[in-house]
Amino acid sequence: MFTLGVNAAFHDPAAALVHDGVVVAAAEEERFTKIKHGKRPVPFSTWELPFHAIDFCLRHAGIRLVDVDHVAYSFDPSLLPGATLGGPAITIPLDLSAYLEQGLGGEWLEPWDPLFLTSIVNAPGQLADGAPHHLKERFAGVTRSGPYRWHFVAHHLAHAASAFLPSPFASAAVMSLDGRGERATTTYWRGAGSELWSLGDVEMPHSLGLLYESVTDYLGFLRSSDEYKVMALASYGTPRYADEFREMIVVGDGGRYEIAPVELPRRFGPPRLRGGAIGEHHLDIARSLQLVLEERVIALARWLRDASGERALCLAGGVALNCVMNARLRDTHIFDDIWVQPAAGDAGTALGAAMWIDARERGDATDARERGEGTAARQRGDATAVREHSPPADRPWRMEHAFLGPDFTDDEIEEFLKWTRVPYRRLDDRDEAVAALLAQDRVIGWFQGRMEFGPRALGARSIIASPINASMQQRLNDIKDREDFRPVAPVVLEEEAGEWFEGASVAPYMLFVFNVRPDRAARIPAVRHVDGTARVQTIRREQNASYYDLLAAFHRRTGVPVLINTSFNTRGEPIVCTPRDAVESFWTSPLDALVIGPFFLEKRVGDVPDDTAAARHADEAITVS
Repeated sequence: MFTLGVNAAFHDPAAALVHDGVVVAAAEEERFTKIKHGKRPVPFSTWELPFHAIDFCLRHAGIRLVDVDHVAYSFDPSLLPGATLGGPAITIPLDLSAYLEQGLGGEWLEPWDPLFLTSIVNAPGQLADGAPHHLKERFAGVTRSGPYRWHFVAHHLAHAASAFLPSPFASAAVMSLDGRGERATTTYWRGAGSELWSLGDVEMPHSLGLLYESVTDYLGFLRSSDEYKVMALASYGTPRYADEFREMIVVGDGGRYEIAPVELPRRFGPPRLRGGAIGEHHLDIARSLQLVLEERVIALARWLRDASGERALCLAGGVALNCVMNARLRDTHIFDDIWVQPAAGDAGTALGAAMWIDARERGDATDARERGEGTAARQRGDATAVREHSPPADRPWRMEHAFLGPDFTDDEIEEFLKWTRVPYRRLDDRDEAVAALLAQDRVIGWFQGRMEFGPRALGARSIIASPINASMQQRLNDIKDREDFRPVAPVVLEEEAGEWFEGASVAPYMLFVFNVRPDRAARIPAVRHVDGTARVQTIRREQNASYYDLLAAFHRRTGVPVLINTSFNTRGEPIVCTPRDAVESFWTSPLDALVIGPFFLEKRVGDVPDDTAAARHADEAITVS
């Protein structure tokens, strides 16, 4: 049985494919279209489905859309305030000129919501006949009604499923925190086996995610995109406005909270314009917001621990990408263990929706009539309905890594390199040759194996460098055309992690920060942020052999089991996906070299290293112009 998951409602459109409980492929649309985040989260872009990501998933499995049994779309339009979708006809008001001037009234949250809803209701038809011309062959033979069954899955249920179902826990508390779904902005669950029971939620307009987005916009960055910059900026400030944010976010009973009217200009003065100077005032706003976010999420987690009775926690939703918040929550020890979905943002809902429907359909022993009666309630996570239709606790797949995207054979890579006529050579001992270059402070594009799913580059589409020279952080920000305050992250051999970062053991997805050990700080200054922390990725060989072996070679050469790992892209561009993307990014940025599969490229043809000699002469310098 094949189940296709689709996210398209807001931003980061993505697709995932599950085959009999096992996730076989997942990717974000931005990697194929080169449009950052796939699209902007505006109502009139909702009709855009991730056709390229869907095409990849189907192609990877060797099937066509007509071979899919179920399609799971990670938004349920029947839950949108104001929607009336029952009966023989669907009526959605669209007199936007009047609504924009007068307001919708009734239950509609925004004047554009009817247009937003119209696109979602018509998504089945769009999937059937809206594919771009060059992809149509793989989408041929289907209609709005299938032959697959279409499922609308509640947005936060998809987030929760993406967090719990692939997690290492048999049972756990689950919390989803993001901007908004249909109505909910924060949801709480208990997961056991392959089931989720709803424990409560918070609804619009109260949203921690939307508050963080508003401050991101106020500070001159792009909302629904640059929130991680505010998190980085916060380390430079002091929380002198913390009480202002505490007044804005009031936590009540039962996991509830309310967001008071934000009114940032009234509270803090005129907003910063994009590209304007960043002053102490802006740093302190960022720090205050970050601190109070952490405090409030900790309070919600304490309630959830008691409400669920669980000792483990799973997190998803865009707010769960805040690695500083995650670390603060970890260090409270409210829960014994925390697992965060690496694609915690909206892209991950494609995976969650597919896994949820796959588990329901594989495990549901009831007949078609009973299944039809229970579908809507189960998709909303209704506790009673889930218990009545509980499938066996069958979870055949655990997420051990995020390498679920496209890959390319050595022959395919070399064919492309020959076609471009760029100079290259094959490295006979890649790990030692590249480790020698890294030890000489060369900055290298690293393109190996299957692309990562989620926003983090984790060693398949990465830029790598040595952390030993403190100036490397600034150099990388220059290469990537990033803001000076942005930190760079380390990857460390899993078995060495605790020796270099306090309390670090297993953290494969860069979703937690750890303090750099004081006795090691001078050895890896480039990855130590201004607050003494680093956003750590650990790696073991079973997860990514080529990446691990390179790091081990660098460890043997330098005594440091740590490299800088940052995403292989430049500002405004998605992470590279294909060999073409990698070569174009390499030649249009100040990278020193590119290692793509076993092949080596650099900008000075005469500097191609003798990798065998490099392995013999550990201290031999390689000149960098």
